[in-house]
Amino acid sequence: MSRLRQCGVVLGLACAALLTGCALFTGPAEESARIESLPRALTVSEREVIARSNTFAFGLLREVYRRETEPNVFLSPLSASMALGMTLNGAATATFDSMRATLGFQGLTQAEINRSYRDLTNLLLKLDPKVELRIANSIWARKGEPFLPSFFDAVTAWFGAEARELDFASPGALAAINGWASDHTHGRVPQVLERIDPNHIMFLLNAVYFNGKWTAQFDAAKTVSSPFRLADGGTVQVPTMHGKLPVALAERPGVILGELPYGGQGFVATIVLPAEGRSLKDLVESLDAAKWAEWLSALPAGDYRDVAAVDVALPKLELKYEERLNDALTALGMGIAFRPGADFSRMTSGGAWIDFVKQNTFLKLDEQGTEAAAVTVVAMIKSAVPPGLVVDRPFLLAIRERLSGTILFLGAIGDPR
Repeated sequence: MSRLRQCGVVLGLACAALLTGCALFTGPAEESARIESLPRALTVSEREVIARSNTFAFGLLREVYRRETEPNVFLSPLSASMALGMTLNGAATATFDSMRATLGFQGLTQAEINRSYRDLTNLLLKLDPKVELRIANSIWARKGEPFLPSFFDAVTAWFGAEARELDFASPGALAAINGWASDHTHGRVPQVLERIDPNHIMFLLNAVYFNGKWTAQFDAAKTVSSPFRLADGGTVQVPTMHGKLPVALAERPGVILGELPYGGQGFVATIVLPAEGRSLKDLVESLDAAKWAEWLSALPAGDYRDVAAVDVALPKLELKYEERLNDALTALGMGIAFRPGADFSRMTSGGAWIDFVKQNTFLKLDEQGTEAAAVTVVAMIKSAVPPGLVVDRPFLLAIRERLSGTILFLGAIGDPR
């Protein structure tokens, strides 16, 4: 289950668009020149990959939200996809097929998938000089494990990953990995691992950091405590930013959409608010690529500064979110990668599989703009003889005759007191 520390309340749907910004803020947001086009035209294959990646994003949000008991879910599908995309370079046979399908890359070769990640990253990083985006990848390999050089060659060439060999038993190993995550998120994700299991052989990390200033900012003097209605019908008071701002607005059956741009308007925060009488849960359950495209088509195109200014009230918030994605990814089709028998023979010899995929995220909305960060960890594990038997948790006990296999007694011991 996720652990959430909340300093505000999320309004509507936390969209993956918050994490696809770029470069460095260099001046007042209100002076930004509008970005009219991408640095280059997208190829047909790139458009297809982006569409498939969005399908993965909606599926991941839906599966995580179904299992979440906390009120907020905030993910970076981009970070999860890139971390798993690196891992894909070590998978083979049915394991490769299931991971490729889950990520939405059916029918594409490994080289085509790698090229898509590289080209999309380069395109995003060059789009808006008024918005900061950092994307970084790293691989931490257990010293002495027989990994294949071709695997490291692929992920360093296509993903720009730092590949490091490390003694996982050393006192500084955990601090080194957590330090990398902190350094590449400006300290917003200071810890991604609590311990290193003796059987862990590799950690693959992706970090995404976004910092964008609103094209038209809120006046901090107008931020006041305002009521926010909860899903259960209750109401809480939260700090809320108020302003009369140019915002792209649209209404579709069951939803109200609003879009606030950052910097030169290349990147936006898209807010989808369920209509009165409709729940956020229903909205997330019904969300797919076709519906998302329909919603976005209703929003006006053009310069946001040309649209009419309207009253805007947006919660000011800061939250941290953490979630293991194993169950969600299994539901999306890659369960084979999480159990012994998985085929990662393009990474290492022997029986390796994914122990867990975990994501830590950070979100801050204030009068100036949005800061968001994510780190995804893919932990690879390999079977080994246990170092000892420490029965310190609920266990199964059987008393049996060994040669015939006859079980005399069988029990589940949950509390030995």
